Amino acid sequence: MGLFAIAYDLKKQGQNYTCITDKLKALKAFHSQGSVWILKSTSKPSALRDHLKGCLDENDELLVAEVSDWATWNMQHDATYMNG
Repeated sequence: MGLFAIAYDLKKQGQNYTCITDKLKALKAFHSQGSVWILKSTSKPSALRDHLKGCLDENDELLVAEVSDWATWNMQHDATYMNG
């Protein structure tokens, strides 16, 4: 099982985040910061990207990166999710 950092930037002011946040919640991702989520999954980054990109407009940005090593500071909830 891989550990992924997922970050998005919805460029349009007032854009509705519900679509992408609902999909991330359904995947049991952990909401880390702002528009950054942490996910444990057996999927490939490209499959996760394809699953989420339907929520985005053409000018929005999305990053799905597999994390092989990590460190946090003052983020106990993240560390608990990532270690668990």
